[in-house]
Amino acid sequence: MAAKKFKLISAWRDPDEGLSVTNLRIIPEASLMNELQDLLDNNERWADAIKQEDPEFFAKLARQQTPEYLWIGCSDARVPANEIVGMLPGDLFVHRNVANVVLHTDLNCLSVIQYAVDVLKVKHILVTGHYGCGGVRASMQDRQFGLIDGWLRTIRDLYYENRDVLAQLPTEEERVDRMCELNVIQQVANVGHTSIVQNAWHRGQSLSIHGCIYGIKDGRWKSLNTTISGFEQLPPQYRLRPLGEA
Repeated sequence: MAAKKFKLISAWRDPDEGLSVTNLRIIPEASLMNELQDLLDNNERWADAIKQEDPEFFAKLARQQTPEYLWIGCSDARVPANEIVGMLPGDLFVHRNVANVVLHTDLNCLSVIQYAVDVLKVKHILVTGHYGCGGVRASMQDRQFGLIDGWLRTIRDLYYENRDVLAQLPTEEERVDRMCELNVIQQVANVGHTSIVQNAWHRGQSLSIHGCIYGIKDGRWKSLNTTISGFEQLPPQYRLRPLGEA
């Protein structure tokens, strides 16, 4: 008989005795697996369907990763990158965070961009927002949401800078949706301002940054016509000279 597998759920320290006490709340691993069974079944059907269409698909996928696109999008569960643009695993290198923000202090996002540009040699960076974004909406309000408030601070600044133009729109939904577009446009600029992208241009590497937005209500993904493909499209104060150039 196979031995049952168990999972340790928690441990704690007794504040009165100063002793480490293990509070073993043991749950059979089988019970945990039951909670995931639907997902496991879905995965099996998905993998089988892919292999029926292309028996060598996963073998080829395991050998190399050569996407032409980096997707920088929102963490929203309703915005699945590959499905939106009809691409299979391996076609997109993906980074997601709340409100598709690109900050010069975010080492996570910058590391993704650096790997995509310098190692994978992607040709296109797709900054994709979506209409009705909860992060953008939160940045337009005076409520506190916790740690996320700091993350959304630059979008709040962007909202303040455009408050007069946005105030002319008749409804809140229209103002939120326009802010979602403005946020994408700003993040496209932020990507272009990085030394990672500019050094790629200095090397003569073909690389374009596109601003796009997705409509959850209709499933349509569209360009905001904000593509940046070289230095001449950047304001002079953001253009960096090549390394080593005096």
